[in-house]
Order: sequence, then C-alpha cells, then structure tokens
Amino acid sequence: MHRIRAARAAQKRAARAIAARGLAHPLTRILLAAAATAAAQAWEAGHRVTDIHPAHPERNHGG
Repeated sequence: MHRIRAARAAQKRAARAIAARGLAHPLTRILLAAAATAAAQAWEAGHRVTDIHPAHPERNHGG
C-alpha cells in the first residue's frame, strides 16, 4: 500500500506548489512529473485510480 501513499503525497505536494507558485514554475513542473510517476507506479503495481482518488459521495460536483 506504500505506492498509494506515495502517489497521494506527491499529488498533494504538486497541488501546493501550483497554489503557491503557479503552473508554469519549474518546481511545480518537477513535482507534477513526480506525481505522475508515482501514480503510474501505483497503476503498474495493480492499484486502480480509485485507490489513489477515492470517491467522495458527500461532495456534489454536478452543480
């Protein structure tokens, strides 16, 4: 399960970098690449996307 935790942590770091520095900042791009790599490794290990991004039924995205 450590690949899922790594993917989630990498995603959170990238999201914080986007908020703090913007999408075009070099550090943000590096962190986004790391998040994508971590997610791909989790996928290759047999985890599903929903393992990394579980559904939140309490959130209403429909509008």
